[in-house]
Amino acid sequence: MNILVIDAQGGGLGRQLVASIKKEFPQAEITAVGTNTLATSNMLKAGADHGATGENAVAVGCRRADVIIGPVGIVIADSMYGEITPAMAAAVGQSDVKKLLIPMNQCNNIIVGVKNTSMSVMIEAVIEQLRGGFLLRS
Repeated sequence: MNILVIDAQGGGLGRQLVASIKKEFPQAEITAVGTNTLATSNMLKAGADHGATGENAVAVGCRRADVIIGPVGIVIADSMYGEITPAMAAAVGQSDVKKLLIPMNQCNNIIVGVKNTSMSVMIEAVIEQLRGGFLLRS
C-alpha cells in the first residue's frame, strides 16, 4: 500500500499525518511530497519512507499512489499561499485513487458546513477512514 501525503508551507499537518499513519499501519509505504523542502524534510523526519519536493514530484506521486492524503488545498490551484500550482491541483484532482482531504479553512477557501475542529481530531478521522477497511487493515 503506497500512501502519498502532500503538504505545503512548513509541513506541520503532513508531519502529524505521517507519524500517525506509521504508528497505526507500520507496514504502509508512505511517500511524502512537499511543495517546498521544509515540508518534505519535516514529513521525512516523522517517518515517511520516501520524500520528494515540487510540482513534478506531486505529478509522479499521484500516478504511483494507492491513496492521496493532504489538506483540501491540494486540489485548489494557487491555494496555500500560492504553493499549489495549477499542475499540482490537476494531478491530484485527476488521479483515480481515493483522496482523503482534510478541511482547512484558510487562504480564502472556506468549506461551508465544516466545523473548526482540532488537528488531532481530523487526523484521527483520516486514520479511521484507513482503518475502516476501504484501504488498509491493521
